[in-house]
Amino acid sequence: MQINWGSYSYAFGPAVALVAVGVLVLLLRWTFSHGKSVVERRPRSGSSEEYGLLEVVSAPPTFVEAEVQRRTLTDAGIRATLAPTTEGPRVMVFPAEAGLARQILEQQGR
Repeated sequence: MQINWGSYSYAFGPAVALVAVGVLVLLLRWTFSHGKSVVERRPRSGSSEEYGLLEVVSAPPTFVEAEVQRRTLTDAGIRATLAPTTEGPRVMVFPAEAGLARQILEQQGR
């Protein structure tokens, strides 16, 4: 049994092309729309209270000093991070390691 498309065969090609273009338009609108993109957003600085479980153990005046302190804690086996907050650089650790981190940084400062 053979299907006779008749005059519909001329409309079928352009209809498929329009549907394909429509799908591409929808995908591109979704991809480049604001707030819904799968592309990573530019990080923003927040206050030191906006970093979840992390606790501030040091507030050095420069990023260089903060990185030296972070490396000191990392070398001692403490998971530390340098956060660029709105108040300036902050060295942050988890609360369970905060006391030990402060002791290590105090000894380093002497």
